[in-house]
Amino acid sequence: MAAEDLLPGARASAAPELEAIAVADRPAAPPPPPEPEADVPEPRDEDGDLTRAFRVAVSEAIEAQDVARLHDLVGDLHESDLAELIGALDVDERPELVRLMGEDFEFSTLVELDETVRVQLIEDLPHETVVEGVRDLDSDDAVYILEDLDDADREAILDRIPVAERVGLVRSLDYPEESAGRLMQTEFIAVPPIWTVGQVIDYCRETEDLPDDFYEIHVVDSGFRLVGTVALDKVLRTKRLTPIGDIVDEDRITAKVDDDREDVAHRFARYNLISLPIVDAADRLVGVVTADDVVDVVSEEAEEDMRALAGVGDEEISDTVWYTTRNRFQWLFVNLLTAFLAASVIGLFEDTIAKIVALAALAPVVAGQGGNAATQTMTVAVRALATREVGSLNLARFVNREIMVAFLNGFAFAVIVGLAVWFWYSEWQLGLVVGGAMVTNLIAAGLAGVAIPLVVDELGGDPAVISGVFVTTVTDCVGFFAVLGFATWWYHVA
Repeated sequence: MAAEDLLPGARASAAPELEAIAVADRPAAPPPPPEPEADVPEPRDEDGDLTRAFRVAVSEAIEAQDVARLHDLVGDLHESDLAELIGALDVDERPELVRLMGEDFEFSTLVELDETVRVQLIEDLPHETVVEGVRDLDSDDAVYILEDLDDADREAILDRIPVAERVGLVRSLDYPEESAGRLMQTEFIAVPPIWTVGQVIDYCRETEDLPDDFYEIHVVDSGFRLVGTVALDKVLRTKRLTPIGDIVDEDRITAKVDDDREDVAHRFARYNLISLPIVDAADRLVGVVTADDVVDVVSEEAEEDMRALAGVGDEEISDTVWYTTRNRFQWLFVNLLTAFLAASVIGLFEDTIAKIVALAALAPVVAGQGGNAATQTMTVAVRALATREVGSLNLARFVNREIMVAFLNGFAFAVIVGLAVWFWYSEWQLGLVVGGAMVTNLIAAGLAGVAIPLVVDELGGDPAVISGVFVTTVTDCVGFFAVLGFATWWYHVA
């Protein structure tokens, strides 16, 4: 057979192979494009503020009952960010967001809400939803949420919680409002001193019902009295067969259940604590306060003192117009009464004012400067009392310092004001009168600013709440009396 007779057959047999090679070398078809994801606007702008576009997108998802869209928007938000969002939503949108999120809603978000918003939201939610949410929280967060509710709502929720869980919550709610018992969480790890390190580690690994976060192991005796604590890092560095009692830190720092929460915060600051065991009257361990709770306490107390100094009480931006008006009215009314007292002082010197009209313009300068100086001193004194920086050992030194500061500032401003009045009215006698009144009022302001908070604190009151109105009254009355009294004496007697 001729060679050319084989070529067609050869070509025929080779063609499929060549075709396979060509197919293999051909680039694969591109995968189908992914379905476009829904646009999720940025929750916050460059300044860290919640964006309007994000808030509108959440409202639209709630209105459309679009569960998937709502999860895309808020599913990954931190609890604090979600709380801010809830506060920005309309009242009727808040419970709908919780309902649509279902089991994915972190109930601990409510802890971050303003009290007014939190109480209103809980009242709008079904009791079954609140019960399930509270049961998933640490005891301290559950108590924090329940304590602000009215008695009827609180009892309705507690009645639906299993008895074993309810007992601990009720006991915590029975403690005073500002006490360590209200602040503590009742979930903690307590082991006997005879356990080995290995047993403790195995217990922590195998037991499901443990706190979400803990930093120390508490060692207790047979009566559940605290023996001491062991830090987790020390547990992990110790051999398994070592008894936990051999490595316990017996230098115990504890607090009683009825101790004020400010005292608890003070111990955290003084001893650089991460957690603090709370014991009852019999020295039995009943709970633990952790650092994150103390941070909230410090922040709340600072805000409370700042609001108290301004006379706005426990006011929040979410409060109603009527509540805010009523709250501020009380303080303004007290200040009105003290203003009339200052006005009565001026009324004693009507004849002097009629003869020396300039005194009507100069007396408020002296009174106002005294008020400013007193506020400075009072603020330092209130802060020193709140942080326990003033005690029996340094009280005299603190008072002497403030009096000397008041005298030096009074003398300096007396010179400045006296010269200004002399040049303004071309009368050196008037400058001398106003200068003398200035130094007198600033000394009185220093004394009042430091003495009134100390006396109020000694009597068991809150210096931040009570001091301001009395200090202002003192500086106004002394300022007006000093200016008008000195003028009367100088022009009519001297």
